Amino acid sequence: MLLFLSPSGTISIYSQGFLQADGARIVDEKGNEIILRGMGLGGWMLQEGYMLQIHNKGMQHTIKARIADLIGQENCDRFYDLWLQNHMTRADVDSLARWGFNSIRLPMHYNLFTLPIEEEPVEGQITWLDRGFTMTDSLLAWCKANNLYLILDLHAAPGGQGKDANISDYDETKPSLWESEFNRQKTIALWRKLAERYAGEPNLGGYDLVNEPNWTFEGKNQNGLEDSLNKPIWDLYRNITKTIREVDQKHIIIIEGNGWGNNYRGFEGPWDSNMVLSFHKYWNPNVQESLNGILALRDKFHMPIWLGETGENSNKWFTDCISLVEKNHIGWAWWPLKKINSVVCPLMIVAPAEYSQLTDYWNENTSRPSKELATSVLFDIVNNLKAPQCRFNKDVIDAMFRQRADTSTLSFKSHQVPGRIYATDFDMGYPGSAYSDTDAENTGEEGKQAGNKGYRYRNDGVDIEVCLDSPENTNGYNVGYIEDGEWMQYTIICDKEGFFAISARVACQDSTGAVGLLADEKQVATEIAVSGTGGYQNWKTIPVGKVNLSKGKHTLRFVAEKGGFNLNFIELLIQ
Repeated sequence: MLLFLSPSGTISIYSQGFLQADGARIVDEKGNEIILRGMGLGGWMLQEGYMLQIHNKGMQHTIKARIADLIGQENCDRFYDLWLQNHMTRADVDSLARWGFNSIRLPMHYNLFTLPIEEEPVEGQITWLDRGFTMTDSLLAWCKANNLYLILDLHAAPGGQGKDANISDYDETKPSLWESEFNRQKTIALWRKLAERYAGEPNLGGYDLVNEPNWTFEGKNQNGLEDSLNKPIWDLYRNITKTIREVDQKHIIIIEGNGWGNNYRGFEGPWDSNMVLSFHKYWNPNVQESLNGILALRDKFHMPIWLGETGENSNKWFTDCISLVEKNHIGWAWWPLKKINSVVCPLMIVAPAEYSQLTDYWNENTSRPSKELATSVLFDIVNNLKAPQCRFNKDVIDAMFRQRADTSTLSFKSHQVPGRIYATDFDMGYPGSAYSDTDAENTGEEGKQAGNKGYRYRNDGVDIEVCLDSPENTNGYNVGYIEDGEWMQYTIICDKEGFFAISARVACQDSTGAVGLLADEKQVATEIAVSGTGGYQNWKTIPVGKVNLSKGKHTLRFVAEKGGFNLNFIELLIQ
């Protein structure tokens, strides 16, 4: 069994039997406190438009309709068969365990388990579908093989549970979960069916009853942020708990408040001895005060709390968030594992360049792509869903695990000199150690809503964009939006001792920047002028200075003493 020591000193252990609530802690059968370190599988059973770079009506049912419109219903059905087959496999679970996760949160779409009420052949009847159960069985088996816990999350409840429609595939032309008694009964029945199936499974960590309800029952904010009672939510949870306990007395019941999970007004306390309160955290500062509300509930009701969903930010924010919650004995589940062309998750689904023709058509009503092109692109994507075809964003995992306790830096790429060092390949590490950027995260505060402004290549706070320099002079990206005082550090390996001439490939509009360079923390160049090149993609190479380096490992720090320019690469050539 693998042990992980958190910065707070709490030991969390891979699967050791059924989880249970023990006062304000989650423990295993041996009484060990468990800090859940999980990954949410957003996009597998339930697509959300933003994960596919679709920003206009991104509910799954509208995405399916658009795909069918472009490639035909038969090809669309085949596309979704392959999507479900390839998006999550044993290789993905093996990777999660290897990286350090001890749990997985499975966002389920009810329509893989049962028919929508509008499609039931007999009104009031519940028809069960095998596919969702079979997929869950496989995922649980992969979790067991890796000693991971699996937490079931009803992400799209029958009818949809919120006005934020993309989250639950809500269709406003049909009755929601809260507007249909039959939808609620189907939800209760689904949880009973799941509990019957998995009652004896110790690697099943718990049941997250309904993800992010966001609905007003009091005619206030449409997403339920201001409701004061939330009675229909608590009533539904009580009824689900009752039916689960008829067949399963062991597994944890996890509940979420209104308003995307965080509005617990009207909650009067636990109705079961094995319950956990979940909250979600996005785009706010990682300070103790940000947890005050949920910690107050833990103290008041003496119940465990769990950060059931978070992420979608820069690496600095990831490191700080995990450090904060674990210091407070709170486990977490990140979101999500993979998205199309995204640097913010561990795995990037690489889409063909022509995919932009599809998204432009869907988002901006540009010219319609041909059936042949759309079919080719979409089937390339479902092949690229497989873990070996995804790009591994190693900086994300490094930030989530190593950087919380280790302030040293690691090489992002091996840099042998004499040779060229691309600016984007700075070391991995926490800001202040590997790089410094003025706006390295999105805290939701004014002036702190950035991170990587170019959204390319890496998820650190350094701003990276597509580089249009000549092919022989680029790795495809450059550091941009450079401001005064920002810097990047690079670990290099010198093949031989000697004097090296240092140059930099730069571009700027018409302002004058200035750069400096440190080698092994000693200044070797300062106030080297960067004059205008006529555009931020008009590149020229400038001399920066000279340095004497011994054979072996060194660090270089490139400093923008005055910003306003872009940086493509640094080159060290022996004299």
